Amino acid sequence: MEQLRYEYPATQTVTRRAHVGVVGSGDLEVLLSPSTSEKAEVVIRTSVDGYGHVWKSVLDRFFTRYEGAVLLELNDFGATPGVVMLRLAEAVEASEGAPQ
Repeated sequence: MEQLRYEYPATQTVTRRAHVGVVGSGDLEVLLSPSTSEKAEVVIRTSVDGYGHVWKSVLDRFFTRYEGAVLLELNDFGATPGVVMLRLAEAVEASEGAPQ
């Protein structure tokens, strides 16, 4: 089990929480909460060790488009980068009040 942490600048206030996905074979759970600071903080708990560079690439890409001040907790059980991007987008939509 590996735990990774990343931080990104943020310019938008987020007020709603969101929970999407499940921790299960090949899937990912994302918990999105408003941040108490003016940055985005990401905590990843993954069952797959040694892929920090892949996580960083996926998150770097995501945060070029998203500027919310959030705490993202990602609980991973072998999700692919495509699933990670999908779950992150779902969490943002849910926090913005879009239908799930």
